[in-house]
Amino acid sequence: MIAMLSGLVDQIGEETLVLDVNGVGYLVYASARTLRRAQAIGAPLKLVVETQLREDRIQLFGFIDEAERAWFRLLTTVQGVGGKVALAILGVLDPDAAATAILAQDKAAFVRADGVGQKLGQRIVMELRDKVGDMAMPATAGVAGTLAPTGAVADAVSGLVNLGYAKSAAYAAVMEAAKRLGGEAKFDALVRAGLQELGR
Repeated sequence: MIAMLSGLVDQIGEETLVLDVNGVGYLVYASARTLRRAQAIGAPLKLVVETQLREDRIQLFGFIDEAERAWFRLLTTVQGVGGKVALAILGVLDPDAAATAILAQDKAAFVRADGVGQKLGQRIVMELRDKVGDMAMPATAGVAGTLAPTGAVADAVSGLVNLGYAKSAAYAAVMEAAKRLGGEAKFDALVRAGLQELGR
């Protein structure tokens, strides 16, 4: 199994790149985030790789870092999420944003990716919310000893969503505010501090 490739970028496509490793060209599927890091033809690039064996082919999926590969593996455990859909998700959500979206139960964040409808977005959030604790978490996770917001924190997130902010952004802002203000912070204080976070 191929776990890593290091070479020179030979071609860059919409979903793939060809990496020249000592004269051998490897076709690698990659997220938009990874493709942006590929920079230019001829540039050196190192990718961590997930190899998938199928009856009729071998596919290589390349990632700019271990965190992205770990999220690819996690996403593909969800029924209906294949390699290309997982890459589409990672193209719109980096690992921290994906974790925040799951913790905030924000299926809309996943629906932004090509190939993800409302039902699949909901399934991703539901199936992965208990597994996210094993992944690299954003700095705002785990505030007040909980992954899912409750009490004043949940009310503050809801309040910011009602003001028009995306659920993931509202969640991250309020969790950061709760971390600064402490576990006893009231709804009004959390909303004000959350708005300050969102304004930064």
